[in-house]
Amino acid sequence: FRGMKRGRLRIAVNSTAKYFAPLALGKFSKQYPEIELGLKISNRETILRRIDQNLDDLYILGQIPTTHVDLEVIPFAPNPLVIIANKQHKLVGKRITLARLAQEPFIMREEGSGIRSTIEKLFSKHQLTINERLSLETNEAIKHCVAGDLGVACVSGHALDVDSSDSHIAKLEVDGFPIQKQWNIVYPSGKTLSVLAREFLQFLQEHGETFISLNMQNTLSKTA
Repeated sequence: FRGMKRGRLRIAVNSTAKYFAPLALGKFSKQYPEIELGLKISNRETILRRIDQNLDDLYILGQIPTTHVDLEVIPFAPNPLVIIANKQHKLVGKRITLARLAQEPFIMREEGSGIRSTIEKLFSKHQLTINERLSLETNEAIKHCVAGDLGVACVSGHALDVDSSDSHIAKLEVDGFPIQKQWNIVYPSGKTLSVLAREFLQFLQEHGETFISLNMQNTLSKTA
């Protein structure tokens, strides 16, 4: 692997993974500065279509749908899901039940989102109805709406602390949260990975958690 100098690496990730995937690719590419990189960032449904069409070498996803059973799935780092609200929200600082949370207007991810599916299953399990106010396609849009006090939302903990709107956001203490999910490296079963793809897979297994920790920027600056 270490003698490899050139090649092409195509990675596709879901929208939340954009907070760490470019950092990981950047660090990896320093080892192989002459490789050609391709990075596709999109929602989960688009990434799943790309998997079906075998358009990329590797994929990074949070929740893996049960409809796709012919996949190699390699967990490499935790992905906690948290509930957020405006910093001045009346529930900030209180421990609340899921039933109490259900009374609040909810800002949801779009249909097909892994986080949306998780929340829908959780509420259904407890026979609760989601009070959906808005459905949005990006974490940024959701966080800005939460900052504007339009409702509460569920996001990956790794989507926080990355832009100015987060100063107006607080995590709520809700029974059952954070929900502990995993970030996964995914590719079709039976697919023969290139040497470069295998090297990047190993790189993520060894260092992936570093790139998605909340203080990853400080870590990178110290180790650069």
